[in-house]
Amino acid sequence: MAHNRLNKRLASFLAGAAAVLAAGPAIAQDRTEALLKDLSEAAGPSGFEEPVRKIMAPRMKALADDLRYDGLGSVIARQGSSGPRIMLDAHMDELGGIVRRVTGDGFLSMQMLGGWLDQAIAGQRWIILGSKGPVHAVTSIRDIHLVPAEERTQLIRRDAVFLDLGAHDAAGVAALGVSPGDPVVPDSPFQELNGTGAYAGKAWDDRVGCAVLLLAMERLKASGHPNQIYFVATVQEEIGLRGARASTAIVKPDIGIALEGGVTGDSGGARAEDSQVKLGAGPGMFLFDTSALPNRKLTALVRSVAKEQGIPLQVDLVNGYGDDSAEMQTVGGGAPTVNLVVPARYTHAHTGIITRRDFDQTVDLVVALLRKLDAPTVARLRDFTPD
Repeated sequence: MAHNRLNKRLASFLAGAAAVLAAGPAIAQDRTEALLKDLSEAAGPSGFEEPVRKIMAPRMKALADDLRYDGLGSVIARQGSSGPRIMLDAHMDELGGIVRRVTGDGFLSMQMLGGWLDQAIAGQRWIILGSKGPVHAVTSIRDIHLVPAEERTQLIRRDAVFLDLGAHDAAGVAALGVSPGDPVVPDSPFQELNGTGAYAGKAWDDRVGCAVLLLAMERLKASGHPNQIYFVATVQEEIGLRGARASTAIVKPDIGIALEGGVTGDSGGARAEDSQVKLGAGPGMFLFDTSALPNRKLTALVRSVAKEQGIPLQVDLVNGYGDDSAEMQTVGGGAPTVNLVVPARYTHAHTGIITRRDFDQTVDLVVALLRKLDAPTVARLRDFTPD
């Protein structure tokens, strides 16, 4: 009898241990997915990044030798005390808006923050961060039954769109704790799409870069690296790269690497010249954008590292795009820079899409690249002496 009970306990223990071991990769995967969800759903338009900073700063501090903030609120965490000064950057802010005015009948006009398309604003759900907590709203759109046929295909300009809180007058808006100057963000919950390995959510530009930064920081803390790496989560990128300018002046990097949400050309209706990048085909590297030209020797190193690691690398040239590497490239005497991206569809809209495969491979690429940037390599990248 006792022998049977012992056998049953042993069998139960072994079954439980096997289940734990089998669940190992899934637990790790869920941890990354949970981080992406938290970052995507955090409300942080330009100038109002505090909810994102509350996620980033504690994690960065636990992995850093030193952590501080610049005068705009960017987070600067350092690993290492000798070797080249490498700045790895991702911005915390997202596209959003600010309440401008309250009308007598309870509607709100909105000042947009960042590069919104007018056609992406009307008829959407939003969250206003009011003094009493989150307030849900919908942007107005004229009912199709009231719009003349000749106007139904016309663009709805942003100055014709108002936030509707369900309030009946200005007093009702005030009672909800909403007033001019309150930040507004898209209402777009995170979702894993149908078992495809794709994630839908808001603010992939640039919360996906923030997640790459955190995981790279974690892995390099464990394995070591030959540099002083400054992991920087910046503010106000979407309204003029302002945070990167301030942080770069503090860090004074020898090399700058921006982490961004990229632009894909594989969605419905895209033109061949729009973008060469496809979702699920690996990390991306910009060879040109409107704000910056990368250092050619640095892009060659990225290609070499990707090939060495067996990581597919996509390259692209995109007009109408700016990123923080432009500030790292020019502030304080300048530095070789590059912009590495996780491909994303629909970046400047309510809901974008990324894939887990692209994300994981971007982390792998960034970690391998940072391990390569020892003092001789950085000196070579910074040497502009004519042959």
